[in-house]
Amino acid sequence: MKVLVTGGFGFIGSHTVVELQNNGFEVVIIDNLSNSSLAVLDGITSITGKVPLFENIDLRDKTLVRNFFEKYTDIAGVIHFAASKAVGESVEKPLEYYENNICSLVYLLQELQKLPEANFIFSSSCTVYGQAEKMPIDENSPIQTALSPYGNTKQIGEEIIKDTAKVTAISAILLRYFNPIGAHPSAAIGELPLGVPQNLVPFITQTAMGLRKELSVYGNDYPTPDGTCIRDYIHVVDLAKAHVVALQRLLDKKNIEKVEIFNLGSGVGSSVLEVIQAFEKVSNQKLAYKIVARREGDVTMAYANTDKANSILGWKTQLSLEEAIGSAWKWEQKIRS
Repeated sequence: MKVLVTGGFGFIGSHTVVELQNNGFEVVIIDNLSNSSLAVLDGITSITGKVPLFENIDLRDKTLVRNFFEKYTDIAGVIHFAASKAVGESVEKPLEYYENNICSLVYLLQELQKLPEANFIFSSSCTVYGQAEKMPIDENSPIQTALSPYGNTKQIGEEIIKDTAKVTAISAILLRYFNPIGAHPSAAIGELPLGVPQNLVPFITQTAMGLRKELSVYGNDYPTPDGTCIRDYIHVVDLAKAHVVALQRLLDKKNIEKVEIFNLGSGVGSSVLEVIQAFEKVSNQKLAYKIVARREGDVTMAYANTDKANSILGWKTQLSLEEAIGSAWKWEQKIRS
């Protein structure tokens, strides 16, 4: 079966392509290389021994999206990763985030609604919960007012999909990720942000390699045990495998509703300082960091209740925080060698 993966050279996308290929799917990648590299194609191929098809398309171009589906008429499912994803940057550049994240989704769905049947997996986020009132966060937790334009694009994206599924033959699963980290154990693919990293772990590994002077820890006065923000960190390989399971559920028509929602996380909350300590343990070196002012858009605490994904999808994480950080460190050392 042929599966379209948008943003397939990105961090989560590339690992999902690997898992899809390992499970016998033929993959077509759409990526505009705005925050990724064509070198990822070699990494994917070295792991799986298969070369995915690739189309360099900007999904904001409606005509190119239409042309793609006229060329590939046998797409069995779509996994949609392509989006801008940095909370802080979205606060600074809201219109860029709304254009990129919303228009690309709309143009994809406009083509999929023409098909007699379409299966759609959406890369959503725990940011839709905002600062949840109760921990852990389950799928019935209220959707709070978004604290960033990025979070808002995920909320709006989910609403667009739900509304579209009501009146079309599209079935969808919305996967709300918590915080993906790590790299493939082969160190052939991993997180490769362009410019200054927006996420914690690549900033840690780049600091340890000497690319950054020190890590900024945004606030130590939050109401948490050590004063730093708490997040749910999930190994990207575990996360990628969940996409294959979710897609197979749609293909096998096992979904109970037209649109289903699942949290994907480890179910464990770890503070920024705990992540730093885990890195220092696996790398056997001290990390240079300093406490700075809080960052706009950050919530205090977010970790998942994953019971629904565990029971209905039959999926759960297998890899620990230390294994994830160790794989990220191995990847960082490889790409800087």
